[in-house]
Amino acid sequence: MIFIAILIGCILGAIIGINAPMISYTYSSYLAIAIIAALDSVFGGITSVINKNFDLKIFITGFFGNAILSILLTILGQKLNVDIYLAAIVVFVGRMFTNLAIIRRYYVDKWSDKFKKLREQDNQDNEKEKNKEENVVES
Repeated sequence: MIFIAILIGCILGAIIGINAPMISYTYSSYLAIAIIAALDSVFGGITSVINKNFDLKIFITGFFGNAILSILLTILGQKLNVDIYLAAIVVFVGRMFTNLAIIRRYYVDKWSDKFKKLREQDNQDNEKEKNKEENVVES
């Protein structure tokens, strides 16, 4: 079910992105930092689902709170003529990589366990067939 929602979201995002007007260079830094903050929240949400402690209120407030805070940092940095948004990018991207590593590790372990069980089952099936053949030969 989650994969269907992700797929629908990606398709809708691509359709909207293709048909949306171009973003002005003036606003591109605001949009970029907001997207990075939102992606950080999405990866954090996926990680919390894996850890079985997902809370929708925390996810929604983090999603919008991170995006708004990062946009405000970008505005403040432009007023002070300092690239403060770079600090936010470093933090958000670092957290994204951490969350992505947790997600990757979870699925690699899950797939490894699945293949290990399949191999064990194949080995058991092969031993049963071998025992049946030995019994037939002895008879």
